[in-house]
Amino acid sequence: MKTPYIVIRNLYFILTGGFMKKVIIISAVILILGGGGAAYWFFGGKVEVKSAEVKIVSPEKGKIDVMISSTGSVIPNNRVEIKPTVDGRVDSLLVEEGDKVKTGQILAWMSSSERAILLDAARSQGAAAIKHWEDVYKQTPLIAQIDGEVIVRNIDPGQSVSQSTTVLVLSDRLVVDAKVDETDIGKVKPGQDARISLDAYPDIKEMGTVSRISYESRLVNNVTTYDVIITLKKIPSVFRSGMSATVNIIQERKKDILILPVAAIKKEGKETFVMLKKEGVLEPVKTKVETGITDMTNIEIVSGAGPEDKVIVEGKKFKISDKNPAGASPFMPTAPAAGGRGR
Repeated sequence: MKTPYIVIRNLYFILTGGFMKKVIIISAVILILGGGGAAYWFFGGKVEVKSAEVKIVSPEKGKIDVMISSTGSVIPNNRVEIKPTVDGRVDSLLVEEGDKVKTGQILAWMSSSERAILLDAARSQGAAAIKHWEDVYKQTPLIAQIDGEVIVRNIDPGQSVSQSTTVLVLSDRLVVDAKVDETDIGKVKPGQDARISLDAYPDIKEMGTVSRISYESRLVNNVTTYDVIITLKKIPSVFRSGMSATVNIIQERKKDILILPVAAIKKEGKETFVMLKKEGVLEPVKTKVETGITDMTNIEIVSGAGPEDKVIVEGKKFKISDKNPAGASPFMPTAPAAGGRGR
């Protein structure tokens, strides 16, 4: 059983310990409220916490390209299939995929079915018989119908073919077929420049020109699109028919114009303006500007601001606005009036 002295001592520590905790907590609350109230009163009732730095920029010379973006694929401009004029057997092929050919060039030799049968029978009769039937029945050539490139070789020598068999495919040149949404097709015109990049080779970027716009639409994944043919100014060796491509058609381009970041532009109703930093003036100066085209990163400044101006580009802010018209903190005494003394 504890003595009265021990009981009294424990009770004393409990009471004094609890009291000290309360004193510490109350003191901390007073300091927090007092500090917050002081900041609230000192800054006129507004506290701003910035999550991004404010930048100062000036309009500078540059260029803006307004783009129409779409996807497409590499296709032959003219795709010509070379098929035999008779049923028979291919004796020899004189070209490989990637070879350049001219109109009228012989691409392959083949024997008609009758010639192939006679030659096979003559092989058992000796060289004289073979030569006889080779002279009687001449080989049939397969001839290039266009200047171009061999993009497909389907058959090897010795294979039998019919008149419906595609032995070779020629292309005069490769182009890009872009699928443009109907909401953008009204902005596309023949002669516009376009930037092309392949999904397989994203580092390779080539320029092209809009050469043809289809008159008939296509429904792709329930979206109405039009085929826009882009003719490349230079065809890289890595281009292959069927490759997927990203196409940016340049709707409008302006060079040597004054530009600003889009984030610098502010709007209120129909009014467009920027905030300028003036020498000797503490507050930003609101200045009307006229803007032009934009690529969603930069915007053209037509008038209202020049290269000598310093334009404020603000980051995002979290604001605690003062709803007390007097600017007084609920945690602090009323701020003294100018020339007066607080009580």
